[in-house]
This record gives sequence, structure tokens and C-alpha cells, in this order.
Amino acid sequence: MGLFYEVPGLTGWAILAIVIFALMAFNEFGRTTKWGGVVLFLIVPIVLTIFVWPTTAAAGNEFGTGTWFNWVKTYSALAGVLGFMAIRYIPGLTKRKWVLLFPPLILAINIFEAVIRDFQVYSYGLWDGGFIDHLWVMSGPWNIMNGIAGLLNIVTICGWAGIVISRDRTKDMIWPDMIWAWIIAYDLWNFAYTYNCIADHSFYCGVALLLSCTIPAFFIKKGAWLQHRASTLALWIMFSMTVPQFADRIAPVPITHNPKSFFAASLIALVANLALAVYQFNKIRKNRLNPVKDQIFADTKAYQSVISENV
Repeated sequence: MGLFYEVPGLTGWAILAIVIFALMAFNEFGRTTKWGGVVLFLIVPIVLTIFVWPTTAAAGNEFGTGTWFNWVKTYSALAGVLGFMAIRYIPGLTKRKWVLLFPPLILAINIFEAVIRDFQVYSYGLWDGGFIDHLWVMSGPWNIMNGIAGLLNIVTICGWAGIVISRDRTKDMIWPDMIWAWIIAYDLWNFAYTYNCIADHSFYCGVALLLSCTIPAFFIKKGAWLQHRASTLALWIMFSMTVPQFADRIAPVPITHNPKSFFAASLIALVANLALAVYQFNKIRKNRLNPVKDQIFADTKAYQSVISENV
């Protein structure tokens, strides 16, 4: 931890745990009750958009929440959650294959938004670090490395035609082909992105946020990672837009501002996504699969476990 962050005290670790638990708890509330999802991801955002965010996320504010990226990310995350709810709760939608294009499309758009931001930070030329929109960033080769990792992550999105709705009462959107290998590669890329582009906020929007969706994907509801990710991302962004001073003043955990840490995070992300791409390409070639229509990882235990539990 010392390489990447100024090590927090016990209070800092406790706050991290609370953030992770809160995101997971609200995610479960929205996942297990239809009305809970409507309240959290439709009614609350409408109220905040009208009465709160014009002040707390005003353009040029001192906490950096008023940037185009924050606003776009907020509504794209909410669009993802609401779209997934429609797929889950409107009978027959999954039978229309064009509808199943929505999950990979919204996922790819969200990744691409972050890739653009990484390249944008490089273009600033802040080789010794500096503030842009009240957020400290440091330009360097890591931005290019991680941008490439993000593009690879988009290319390796696969198996969307196999998305199904779970047979239990929660009716989760299950993506069996999105196995642990892709999830880990995504997590490493996304952590590096938050470290590169939202540096001193990344302890929460990187570490806490990624754990809050990865833990339930592995231990609570397998196969529903994208659903967990969209919900926890929307919850966190709504919170950060509403309480923008949280990561800067209330519970700050700054990074070390060491170029080596930026390079290490992005290198790990790039290697992981390169390995994923090679692994996936070899499976496609060996088994003569169509990467658009076929399930690439159908022969893996991870895939078969998700199918047995949900279909």
C-alpha cells in the first residue's frame, strides 16, 4: 500500500470498509427488490438533478465534480442500471437478440470514456504533475499504456449473446461468459485509470468501488458482475456528486505522487489485458469459435458453475 498511497490509519481503513459495505448493501437492496431499484436509480437521481447537483457539481467547483466527464459518467451509469432493470423485468426482452446488444454496448462506452480521459491527461503534458479542474494528475507514458489496456478490455468483451435472466425471484441479468479472467483484467485496468486520472480520489473510486462489485460477483451472485458494477458505480458517483468534499476533506487518502507507482499500476493492467487477449484469441482459434455469437469460455468451470446456479 505504501507504494501507491500514504498509508491510512485505523480510521482510514474503517472508513474504507464502511464505504465498501454501504455500496454492497445498497446494491443488494436495489438488486433484490424491484421498487428498491426504482427508488435508488430513478427517483433519487431525478431529485438530485433538480435540487442538489446544480450546486454541488457546478462547473468549475473546487472539488472537480463539475467536469463533463463526471456528468457523462453519472448518467451513463444510471442508463446502464435502468437498461439492465428493463431487461430483467420486462418478459421476452432477452428473446430479442438486438436487445442483448445493450449490455456490451453500454459497458464498452463506459470503458471508452475512461480511455479518452487517460489519453486526454497525457495530452496535458503535466510531466511533473499539476491540477486540472481542481484534480491533481501527472501525465506520462502510463496514460498511453493504460489507454491501450482499456481498448484491449473492450475488444475482449465476449459472449453477450448468452446473457440470460436467472430463474430465481431476483431475476438477475446473468452473463456466463464474463468469467473471472475478464473481471480481474477489467479491475486492474480500471484501478490504473482511477489512479492516473482521479489520483487522490482513487482509494475510494478505485479500491473501494471495485471491491464492492467484485466481492458480490464472486461470493453473492455469480455471473451478475456487470449488474453489480453498474449499480455500485451509479451509487458512488451519485454520492460523490452530492458530497464532493468527501475524498478531499472528510476522509482523504492521498496517493504517493510517485511516477513509479503510476507506471507500475498501468504496466500490470496492460500485461493482464494482453494476457487475456492472447488467452481468448487462442480459445477462439483452437475451438473455431465465432467471437460474436459463440460462448468463448463454455468449457471452463467458472462458466459451467454460473449456468448450473442460474439457468
